[in-house]
Amino acid sequence: MREVGQNDKKQARRGVRIGLAVLALATIASGCGQGGTRAEPAGGQQPLQAPPARALDSYATKLRAAHAARVAAAKRWGLQRVPLTAPSPPGRKPRITTRDGFEVDGHRRLGLPPVFTTVPTEEKILFLTIDDGEEKDPAFLRMMSDLRIPYSAFLSDYLVKEDYGYFARMQDAGAGLHNHTLHHPYLPGLSRAGQQREICGMQNVIEKRYGTRPTLFRPPYGNYDKDTLRAAKSCGITHVPLWSEEVFVDRWEYREWDRSLHPGDIVLTHFRGRGEWKGTMPDMVRRFLDKVTAEGYAVARLEDYL
Repeated sequence: MREVGQNDKKQARRGVRIGLAVLALATIASGCGQGGTRAEPAGGQQPLQAPPARALDSYATKLRAAHAARVAAAKRWGLQRVPLTAPSPPGRKPRITTRDGFEVDGHRRLGLPPVFTTVPTEEKILFLTIDDGEEKDPAFLRMMSDLRIPYSAFLSDYLVKEDYGYFARMQDAGAGLHNHTLHHPYLPGLSRAGQQREICGMQNVIEKRYGTRPTLFRPPYGNYDKDTLRAAKSCGITHVPLWSEEVFVDRWEYREWDRSLHPGDIVLTHFRGRGEWKGTMPDMVRRFLDKVTAEGYAVARLEDYL
């Protein structure tokens, strides 16, 4: 008899739990209509839209507005196509290593910054980098902001100091400002102390003027030796990006034999204008974007991948 009583109590408790669950489901069902929205209130009022649907509708509206703005900007700046939008940065950044043949003696043992021309990725993205700081064309800043094209600037103080404010506006628009030495020398021709003055000195200038201490460094002309990388590391540099392609107003130049773009390639150009080019910086950007967009590439932000 005692065993039967215990079973009765267990079944009773189970029945209570089932009853509460049914009541909860009934309450939810009574407050919701078909498709997850609330049932239509009395008096003919319109049913309330579920918050997730409102959020999706708002997001879609913003996407349409952003695309319309890019279409208008592309037309305004004379592009053949609307630039593609880069995918979101990876949650886990790729492992960056020194390109084969670009190592110095003891590179890995000394923990020197990697030297590379391409970022490992399967996405059809490229990275635009601009060197030195000679040309300070306000139209270039407007164009890049209108089109929302990310880029990274590698600056030399002997040119930047003519107008520090220009590059402050560039930074405010989202561009990364990085190290290209104080005076743009051929670094392997200097002593280690001389190289350290050039690299660490530019670190100090950027930190003082723009509030950040760069972690990216590009040696002038792409030339470096072990002392270059040791000096850079001592100043806080973690990566040394070179380039796979270079774009000008009137042509492209390629490092690779196949003369083609590849996912993750770093593209170089310079702050130049009609004084040295057959056109302006907006002309160069137009040539760059028309080619990469036609080949299905978007421009991503280099700093997001390092």
